[in-house]
Amino acid sequence: MMNLILLGPPGAGKGTQGHRLSERYHIPAISTGDMLRAAVQQGTALGQEAQRYMDSGALVPDEVMIGIVRERLCRDDAKAGFLLDGFPRTVAQAEALSRLAEARSRSIAHVISLEVPEQELLQRLAGRRQIEGRHDDTAAAICHRLEVYRRDTAPLIEYYRQRGVLRSIPGVGTVDEIFQRITAVLCNL
Repeated sequence: MMNLILLGPPGAGKGTQGHRLSERYHIPAISTGDMLRAAVQQGTALGQEAQRYMDSGALVPDEVMIGIVRERLCRDDAKAGFLLDGFPRTVAQAEALSRLAEARSRSIAHVISLEVPEQELLQRLAGRRQIEGRHDDTAAAICHRLEVYRRDTAPLIEYYRQRGVLRSIPGVGTVDEIFQRITAVLCNL
């Protein structure tokens, strides 16, 4: 069973690598960002609430995110393992995830942190807005999201390092090069 978390700032490539890892290890890639964007597009109550936060670049409140993830991890396809992209984003969420995993006799065995210089992130996010038309990738929202990442999410790196499950991977290079770095680390564990 492989339970894996991908950490990294916005634009680090978590979604791209998550899809590839999902295929390689036959586990669902669970992207809270994708789930939230789908809820926004469908106009659900959660989507409307989440949109207010997403448009400003703020994090969706912990209780909302924990509930979404709890529901998703209970599905049959996640019983043999899962890959989380975009969750946890705070230490409080990480602690809630640990409790949730332990309650189901699971543990988070691997946390991959994609390390990308900020200038590269800014270029990627600007390009993503052009290509994908992502409304949450405005210049102001990008700067705010990077600030929020540094303040709220970056502490997870130390949190998981202390638990002995963190693996830092350089997130610069081709998609294939980064994927090879990640799988090499996972194969050596």
